[in-house]
Amino acid sequence: MHRKVISVCVIITFMTVLVGCASVPEEHKGAATGAGIGAATGAVAGALSGSEGAKTEMAVVGGFVGALAGGVIGHYAYDKKNTREETSKKYKYQSSKGIFIRIENAGAVPDKVRAGETVKLTMTYAVLGAKPKKELLITETREIRYGGELFGKPIVHVNREDGTYSSSIPVTLPPDAKKGKYLVIMSVKAQKKSASKETAFFVK
Repeated sequence: MHRKVISVCVIITFMTVLVGCASVPEEHKGAATGAGIGAATGAVAGALSGSEGAKTEMAVVGGFVGALAGGVIGHYAYDKKNTREETSKKYKYQSSKGIFIRIENAGAVPDKVRAGETVKLTMTYAVLGAKPKKELLITETREIRYGGELFGKPIVHVNREDGTYSSSIPVTLPPDAKKGKYLVIMSVKAQKKSASKETAFFVK
């Protein structure tokens, strides 16, 4: 039986190794610990029980250094907003154009938080170009920068049919998170096509 697989990775800056990814079948209802995930990033656990308005896929714990050391990346969730037909009509898409990706919006909710609170990093994007009844391997990346330096970079690999999707990752800041502006660069990539958009949140 074919099973869709969701993978979530975390890249730790200032380390010489790339932390491994853990994959959990979409049908799996329990928890799974990611093999090869080092203690520096915490455990990867499956969390596949659905939530109202969005489907929860996985959670990554840890994954930050420096200004965000001790922060926690929560459950990744997504929701399909528009079908292939609706998305194609909106962008006047023709299959001869190949893969099309557009980030419609990106945001941090709320955009002003205190140390120890949670901010949800959300984006809505359109993807077109998959063959009929097929899916594209999509890579979602959220880079979190403070003072020009990279302090977190959760990466999600998912298979998507053509359409418009919204996805989110909640980030709980450490109690000693530094005050100021945190820039978030969100990107979506499929094969050689990609799109990106910036947003930010502020720690008061």
